[in-house]
Amino acid sequence: MTKTLYNKYDKKLISALPVVAFQGRIIVILTPGETEKAVNYLLSQPILGVDTETRPSFKRGFQYNVSLLQVATLDTCFLFRLNHTGMTPAIIRLLEDKKVPKVGLSWHDDLNGLHKLANFKAGNFIDLQDHVKEIGIEDMSLQKLYANMFGEKISKRMQLSNWEHDVLDEKQKLYAATDAWACIRLYQELLRLKETQDFELVINNQEESAV
Repeated sequence: MTKTLYNKYDKKLISALPVVAFQGRIIVILTPGETEKAVNYLLSQPILGVDTETRPSFKRGFQYNVSLLQVATLDTCFLFRLNHTGMTPAIIRLLEDKKVPKVGLSWHDDLNGLHKLANFKAGNFIDLQDHVKEIGIEDMSLQKLYANMFGEKISKRMQLSNWEHDVLDEKQKLYAATDAWACIRLYQELLRLKETQDFELVINNQEESAV
């Protein structure tokens, strides 16, 4: 069945879509020692989804450091609490790895934040924003891309929560894991569509209201 995609997905349609969330294991990494075992497991996988979270700042000109690095497979997500672990040698090894593809969205910005914590040479990273344009999609947000590709809604309610809380609550953990996992799903679907050309692109020229 041919999939209908839009160059620009209408944001007003997203609220009516069914909500999707990560269904796998979520493992929180709190100590430097735990990072080694987690990274060994992740680098044994064929593909990873990546994202970061930062405590929001409501003061002009002030920004917190990256608090969380989430790295997912299709069924397991590790949440590296960088404000607890620091940038350990294992985490740097993960970020510098050149073998396992790691898919993110607007990942250039995430890398800039991580580079403020440690010096490293970024390995095999794929930014979805660099690839969706190849099939005519102009949207750059994860929520719009997922709605466009799969007809499901990723909730963004926890985006501005405090990612430096002593203990992340279940909603925060699920939000973080979903964002990383969704990057894998989007990339795999993007590859499928590019290969099969089994889609129709509908051009939406209407500009959304800024309000």
